[in-house]
Amino acid sequence: EVQLVEFGGGLVQSGGSLRLSCAASRPANYDYSIGWFRQAPGKEREGLSSFSRNYGSTYYAESVKGRFNISSDNAMNPVYLQRNSLETEDTDVYYCDLSYNDGIATLLGRFASWGRGTQVTVHS
Repeated sequence: EVQLVEFGGGLVQSGGSLRLSCAASRPANYDYSIGWFRQAPGKEREGLSSFSRNYGSTYYAESVKGRFNISSDNAMNPVYLQRNSLETEDTDVYYCDLSYNDGIATLLGRFASWGRGTQVTVHS
């Protein structure tokens, strides 16, 4: 099983920038996608974005389009999620996930594994 670890969270001032990283323990054996979602304890999961070099796809949720940027290199490890102009509403726990399907699956919550998350706190 591929294990995922997120890096890059922390305390950031409103208006600042943050780049999160998602590292995989090893290459997946099949075509796959890596996605990002955020979820605070007791709240609903919000799918943000996904990327797949295998499937040649990049997706963003409509609610975050233009505000986040997902990227990676040819190895798809790590996969980055960049957010500029952070707002206090972006405070959340951010997770990356892996799906053996096209990336739209991760936005819909259909993924095979996910990391433990990294806390992002934006203060004014």
